[in-house]
Order: sequence, then structure tokens, then C-alpha cells
Amino acid sequence: MPEPVREIEVEVLPPDPASDVRAGAPPQAGPTIYTRAADGSREPKFNDPFIALVSRLMDNAFVIPGTNIRFGLDPLIGLLPGIGDSATALTSLMLFLQSTKYGIPKIVMVRMAINVILNTTIGALPVVGDAFSFWFKSNQRNYDLLCKHAAAPGTSTKSDWLFISALAGGLFLVLAATFIAYAAVAATVVRFLIGR
Repeated sequence: MPEPVREIEVEVLPPDPASDVRAGAPPQAGPTIYTRAADGSREPKFNDPFIALVSRLMDNAFVIPGTNIRFGLDPLIGLLPGIGDSATALTSLMLFLQSTKYGIPKIVMVRMAINVILNTTIGALPVVGDAFSFWFKSNQRNYDLLCKHAAAPGTSTKSDWLFISALAGGLFLVLAATFIAYAAVAATVVRFLIGR
């Protein structure tokens, strides 16, 4: 069910730690985004302008005329043979790594990593993968998780950073294996076509 429409107001204010959503939340480095609730109150919510912009471009930048169906550059770039899926996967990985600086819980990082892995592996399949990327919107899902679970800066311990490094390394290996397999299939098809 679609989320109810909310009015959005943007105010450019200097960072003020006292105005954050939760005590100790990271100071905002740009415009403060407010949503107006049904009762007319205004509440600030977490916002990272860079991650929000790239997630929107990749998953929700365009709308099909006459519908509420939105899509972004992810499924379009994925149509490019060979490099399309690699480019979108690297973008998702970059957003994931950028999100780790907010000290989100480990289980949320696992969910975000699984979103990237699913979008990359299924997205590599011809036609079906692009349809999946069109529907799944992994970057927007991850940004929604980040907004919901962003924690105070400085709460990450050494074990958190070891976990993040291991998770990012594992994610990179899975992505690399997917690309190697994709390249091997493409090379086999090219050899077959040239050999004819």
C-alpha cells in the first residue's frame, strides 16, 4: 500500500546537534528535511543528501506517465552488456560503504548487504534481472533502512569495524565471482559466434 502523501519543507540552517531526531544523532551537513505529519506538526528526520540523491537517481528518478510506477537508472544501466551490471553493483557497494559511517546495527548491515547481493546476482540475468532491478530497488531499500536505524556517531567499536571490513570483503568477493562468471559466459558466446 503506498505511503500517505506528506508535505516536505526544506530549511537551510546551520548544523544544530540539539535539533537531531535522536540525542546524539550525527549533525546534518546540509538542508534539514522536515515532514509535516497529519496533525500539522513538523519533525526532522535523518538525511544524508548524497546517499539520498544517488539512491533516488538509481531507483526512483523517473515515473511512467499516467501511473505511479517509478524507476531509476539501475535497470536502464543494467541493459548495457557486460559493464551495466558491474557499474550498478559498484554504485550500490559505494552507497553501502558510505552508510557504515553512521554506526548502524550489524544486523541492518547484513540486510543491506543481502539487498546488494540479490540485486547484483539476479540483476545479471538477461531480461529477468532487469525486471527484478526495476521492482526490487535495492538502493532505496538500503537508504530506508539507513534512515530508520542511523545511530549516534562514535558508537562503533573495533569489533564493529572488523565486522564491516569482513562484510565488505565478502560482498566484494561475491560481486567479483558474479562478474567473472558473467564474463566467462559472454566470452563463451563470443567464441561460439566467431567460430561459426
